[in-house]
Amino acid sequence: MASTPPSANLPLFFNELQPLSSVDHADWKLRRQEKAPFLVKNHAVPITIEEFAVVQRHYPIIFSVGENPVPLALMGLNEDVNTFVDDEGRWASDAYTPAYIRRYPFLLARLRENSDELSLCFDPTSDAIGAGDEGEALFVDGKPSEATQSILQFCEQFEQAGQRTGAFMDELVKSGLLMDGEVQIQPDATEQPFVYRGFQMVNEEKLADLRGDALRKMNKNGMLPLIYAHLFSLSLMREIFARQVQQGKTELPQAASA
Repeated sequence: MASTPPSANLPLFFNELQPLSSVDHADWKLRRQEKAPFLVKNHAVPITIEEFAVVQRHYPIIFSVGENPVPLALMGLNEDVNTFVDDEGRWASDAYTPAYIRRYPFLLARLRENSDELSLCFDPTSDAIGAGDEGEALFVDGKPSEATQSILQFCEQFEQAGQRTGAFMDELVKSGLLMDGEVQIQPDATEQPFVYRGFQMVNEEKLADLRGDALRKMNKNGMLPLIYAHLFSLSLMREIFARQVQQGKTELPQAASA
């Protein structure tokens, strides 16, 4: 399991990026999708700290490797394995859908390097948006429709949550609590455990050793509940493993015959 943050060029899921325009996309529509094929080969999805409380009930929360780690909801223990969608990308579970998935194919992006202004952009390769008669209008009389205004508001809220998540991660890295993660799962039918690495997790021993000002600071700024949500969620690793076995995405060795 190797969990790295999205590309610096284009975020996870995005193939292209184009600013939404009332001129160029005046007759474009938003189409409801029953499938999310972009999820089929993605085993981990970025989440925000606002989501930790609900995510930890459905997915293990881990942290990516690298210089700028991000929190991730783990949907499969192996690369290219997602146990929460079928082979066509249909959501096959009642589990919570992270905001990062719900935001796609839209996001706010800076169109000019020297500007702080964010523009609503989209991935034109997505089937969820395009010209035609079917779907919900993105513009009405040259102005953003209610649907587009709702999308913009959601993306703004996501951007703000992302900034708060970045601040949390900066503090977590500074604390020195992160360590290379490893999970061993020993099925009854196997002699050797399945070992999963390639992610980061909080070192529980270092966390238990926190004292004085450091502990008070983490408690006051809300980091402790988030850290414990992450730690509690790791018990779901075994459930993800069981889902992989049940779905035929992890093969257990056959027991030797007598």
